[in-house]
Amino acid sequence: MGKRILLYGALLAAGTLLLEWLDYQRLVRSHVGEFYTFLIAAGFLALGVWLGAKVLAAPKARPFDGNPQAVATLGISARELEVLGEIMAGRSNQEIADRLGVSLNTVKTHVARLLEKLGAKRRTDAVARARELGIMR
Repeated sequence: MGKRILLYGALLAAGTLLLEWLDYQRLVRSHVGEFYTFLIAAGFLALGVWLGAKVLAAPKARPFDGNPQAVATLGISARELEVLGEIMAGRSNQEIADRLGVSLNTVKTHVARLLEKLGAKRRTDAVARARELGIMR
């Protein structure tokens, strides 16, 4: 009995689908102009959304390279860049010396040379100048 119910249900569904399809065909034939207008409008809507997404999309950020031209022009060494990074992290000279495995006097020398090369009077000025030049973030 369950199979018979399923068969009748499938036949009813197929009949309903056929009637709806015929009704759809009649609707399209009687309003063919509006149907084509709708299709064209939908196409332009999809094109507008796609173009809008392409035009208004945020530009891809280029990878940060540390402005090697400015580094070379100023004559900043790789070790001085490490020290500058540690200064930007807010570390003291002693902490920098411990992290880099050098003496405190070496760090003081690097800091003094950085200040001179960047034209800064204080460590905070050196950090600001490095950011302006794009050497560090």
